[in-house]
Amino acid sequence: MKPGMEVGQTATVEAIVTPEMFAQFEGNVVHPAYSTVSMVYHMEWASRKIILPYLEDNEEGIGAAVSVKHVAPTTEGEVVTVTATLTELKNNVVITKVEAKNKKRLIGIGEVKQVILPKQEIKEMLLTQKS
Repeated sequence: MKPGMEVGQTATVEAIVTPEMFAQFEGNVVHPAYSTVSMVYHMEWASRKIILPYLEDNEEGIGAAVSVKHVAPTTEGEVVTVTATLTELKNNVVITKVEAKNKKRLIGIGEVKQVILPKQEIKEMLLTQKS
């Protein structure tokens, strides 16, 4: 890992809610609102943006844990802003606090844990899973 990653760093992802982001299962829309699945995706993406500048060519980040509370709805066309803040860095483990907001309120909170590993180690883990 390249030097420079520090607690307090932030990264943001912004998205406009579309029907593809609605709460749905097997193509059946349950609610025409921003889904928890989409929120988790955007939280992981914002968190990943923090580590990207610090990865060496032979390294990659891998998700280790996500904890989320989806506390308010957001409807089609609304803008969602997700901010990740680096709260803990222990060796190759990166933990971020994440918040999702629309223009009116906080809609989600959580934590994302990533581990930075050599790409070869990740490849070997994946090959082991195939066996």
